[in-house]
Formats: sequence, structure tokens, C-alpha cells
Amino acid sequence: MPYEALGSLSGLDRDAIMTLYSAFSNDPDALDRAVTEDWQDIPLAPGQGPGREAMKPMIRVFNAAFPDARITVHEIISVPGKAAVRAEITGTHRGEWFGVPPTGKAFVLPIHEFHHLENGRITKTWHMEDWFGWLRQMGAMNAGRE
Repeated sequence: MPYEALGSLSGLDRDAIMTLYSAFSNDPDALDRAVTEDWQDIPLAPGQGPGREAMKPMIRVFNAAFPDARITVHEIISVPGKAAVRAEITGTHRGEWFGVPPTGKAFVLPIHEFHHLENGRITKTWHMEDWFGWLRQMGAMNAGRE
């Protein structure tokens, strides 16, 4: 995955970030290599508990809805122990998500994340995804359209 990296990201930290994103491509156990057991995912999704193990079922539900999902990293900006990531998720809506029945539509979802890292593992992630944009792409949110 080609991306631009600015700052002082170590190879171990880069690997942890890329492994985290690979978990969302039908490999939830990749979390074991990417994040600490007590990893903080902020904000938690509805029904998600804290920690690494609680994220794995969430990834399985995500993969059922988007079996071909891929995350492409476009940019990483880092300082020691911290990294900001600009990326996007692409895939096809094949299962129910946010109450929206499968549409079969392809989508592009921008994501922005901030990670804290220690010893080559992610300890904390703040994330923001454009789910409103996704709803519009699926035709499920028509506000503002003429």
C-alpha cells in the first residue's frame, strides 16, 4: 500500500498500524499483533466493550456487511509514540449495516485516526469515519439533495 509518511515513525510502529488495518480485511485475529490487550478504541461502537477482544466480533460483523473491504493508507504523520493516519475504506455493501439492508453498491469511506503506540503496539486509537457520507452513497440519507 503506497502512502506518504512524515515524521519519525519506527518500522515496528508502521507495522502495527498496517496490521491493524489488515484486520478489517477478514482477519480479526491480526489485532493480536497490532494492539495491546487493553487497547482503547475511542469512541466505542454501540454494543462494543473495551479492549482488543471486544473488537474482534465487531470486525466480524463489519466483514459480513462488507466482505471485500480494504483500507488504503494515504498518509501517516508521526512523532515518537503517536501517529495520525489519513486513509479510506473501500468495499461493497453486501450485508445489513446501520439498519440499511444490502444494496450491492460500492463505496469509498474516508477515515482519520490518531494512534498512541508503545513497543510496536497501538495502545489507544481515536477515530472518525464519514458514516453520513456512506449513508448518502447507499441512498439511505437524502437530506440536502435536490
